Amino acid sequence: MTTRSSLPRLLRAAAAYHRTTTTTLLHHRHHHTITLTQPISLLYPHPTNLSQFHFFSTSRRVPTRAPKVDIAARARQMQTRRLWTYALTFSCIAGFIVIVLNQFQDQLVFYITPEDAINKYASDPSKNKFRLGGLVLEGSVNQPASSSEMEFVITDLRKDILVRYNGSLPDLFREGHSVVVEGFVKPFTEEIRECKDAKSVTMKARAWDCYFSATEVLAKHDEKYMPAEVANALERNKKIIAEEAKAAEEEQKAAAATG
Repeated sequence: MTTRSSLPRLLRAAAAYHRTTTTTLLHHRHHHTITLTQPISLLYPHPTNLSQFHFFSTSRRVPTRAPKVDIAARARQMQTRRLWTYALTFSCIAGFIVIVLNQFQDQLVFYITPEDAINKYASDPSKNKFRLGGLVLEGSVNQPASSSEMEFVITDLRKDILVRYNGSLPDLFREGHSVVVEGFVKPFTEEIRECKDAKSVTMKARAWDCYFSATEVLAKHDEKYMPAEVANALERNKKIIAEEAKAAEEEQKAAAATG
């Protein structure tokens, strides 16, 4: 058995025999400088793992310390992550609200009078879906022989608009009574404008650039059952017509007196 006291002599013999580049090791007790060549197994029967020669090292083992954690930097990093999370969440919610509002606006239908429909179409033809309210003009209901659609005129007492509807009219539908129709304002085609079966009372309505294509007709008994906007417009137009008639009458009296 090889002892530690005889180890230097054996190492010197091995170094003289091999004559090659060596590994320097220090004995931790006697501070002997020795040289070894490979294979170490000739001198030491155990596997050649330098960790097994820890007793040759003269340096002290220093315990490794865990790296210090920068608490301020970690806090800033977490705060930045929270801010990004809040920003992304807010952006998603805002985008969802915008989409819902756009869809709601597209589905939203306004009550308008014939005068409003004509003016809105002239200003922006792309916004053409409405609920149209007014009175059915007497003598305007007609079924053209060249078309499967019924047509009639809705008036607000100042302006008329032609309405075409493909379907059966409600039982409460009457000329001279109030009605509400839902649909789209569309430009006139030559076929509709120049319809040979058109009634003379519809000529005023055919003079505009558009007509109303109804998808639904809701008949009412009178203006009391109409939307407030349309009923107020009819009442306002009645007053205007009465004032205009009164002014015309006064002008005629004045002209007769001076004549």
